[in-house]
Amino acid sequence: MEEEIHPKKIYTPKEARDFLKISESTMKRMLKSGIIKAYKVSGQYRIWGDEILRLVSPDFEKGFYKVYKKIKNKTKETIKKW
Repeated sequence: MEEEIHPKKIYTPKEARDFLKISESTMKRMLKSGIIKAYKVSGQYRIWGDEILRLVSPDFEKGFYKVYKKIKNKTKETIKKW
């Protein structure tokens, strides 16, 4: 049985990776790019449960698609200018 993510609990990157089913390199990339907000405590990252839940919510996907579409359209406009 999988553990439930609690919004007010603090998780390690490994625990978050296990829940999200992503690789270590993907987790590092997401932390560095700011997709996942984390806090460093004694040189180690800690992630709030509500941050993990935000990533799996349907609203996050909608927002991500809007940003992707904006970048795609901007790229098309730039290519047209060439």
